[in-house]
Amino acid sequence: MANLTSAEIQKQQDFNEEMLPHLDAIYNFALRLTADPNDAEDLVQDTIVKAFRFFSSYEKGTNAKAWLFRILKNSYINNYRKKSKQPHQVDYSEVSQYYESVRSEQSETTDLEDLMYREMMDDDVTTALTELPEDFRTVVLLCDVEGFTYEEIANMLDVPIGTIRSRLHRGRNLLRVRLMDYAEKRGFNQD
Repeated sequence: MANLTSAEIQKQQDFNEEMLPHLDAIYNFALRLTADPNDAEDLVQDTIVKAFRFFSSYEKGTNAKAWLFRILKNSYINNYRKKSKQPHQVDYSEVSQYYESVRSEQSETTDLEDLMYREMMDDDVTTALTELPEDFRTVVLLCDVEGFTYEEIANMLDVPIGTIRSRLHRGRNLLRVRLMDYAEKRGFNQD
């Protein structure tokens, strides 16, 4: 392994100090965007690699979380575009495993993460959020879940602040409509 210069060591220390505290937040956002833990991990890894590569363009002491979210969102969009242009592919090993699990009639899993994730995905709120169109879901997640301001979201998504307000309003209304039954079942009044 090559010896690192003091500037490279300082870059690593600064990066760790500024960026790594936000790993959980960007993973949660990636998981909500992709709805798949493996894809979310890949997206976070891609985000961290890009952030480190372009760390010299980051202004130390500014909003590191917003900077990371913007990189993550751009990576997600680029990956989505790339995948949408490819024809649908099926991995034979995945199909054969599914076929064997159906044949054996034993579909119980002992993987705790899988059980927890399956329960999370059955949640009415998560499902309703996942069903929102991507533009609305992204803005609702960034504002209502992650707590970013309209200005920060507009900068991350590179759209006017009025568009953010509009998407947030429409996204919240779509979410409200989707969650009416959920609210009634839990005794919330519709005033």
